[in-house]
Amino acid sequence: MSRLRIVGLAAFAVLACALRAEAACTVSAGGVNFGSYSVFAAGATTSTATITYRCGNADHNIRVDLSTGSSGTYTARTLTKSSETLSYNLFLDAAFGTVWGDGSGTTGDYTKGNPPNGTDVNLTVYGRITAQQDVSAGSYSDTVVATINF
Repeated sequence: MSRLRIVGLAAFAVLACALRAEAACTVSAGGVNFGSYSVFAAGATTSTATITYRCGNADHNIRVDLSTGSSGTYTARTLTKSSETLSYNLFLDAAFGTVWGDGSGTTGDYTKGNPPNGTDVNLTVYGRITAQQDVSAGSYSDTVVATINF
C-alpha cells in the first residue's frame, strides 16, 4: 500500500474592529499546520493554532470570529489545491464539538466580557481534517480571517 503525502495549512488573516475611533485591541494569529495527511488513515488529522489578542482598559465585550475561508460555509471549510478540495474545520474546543465561526447557525465564537487589560490572551484554535478523503498528493491551503470585535 502506498501513502500519499498531503500537506494542509489554514492561514489566518487578522482584522480588528471597534465602534470608537481608536483601536485599543490588537490581534495576531499563526496558521493551523496539519502537516502530512494520509488518505488511508482511519482517523482524522488534527492540529492547533494560537490567536493572541491584547486589549486596553476601556475594552469590554470582546468577540473573536473566524470567517468561512474559501468554502463560503461553516458546514465544511475547504483546503484547496487548484480545483481539488480537502474538507476540514476549525473548532473552539479540543473535543471538536463547536465549529468556530461568527456565532450564526450552529457555530460559536469566543467572547469575553472583561478581558485582562494590557495582557496577551492566547486562544487555541483546534483544527481537524476528516479521515479518508480521496485527494491527490500536494499542498492544500485556505485563508481564514480572524476578526476581533470590541
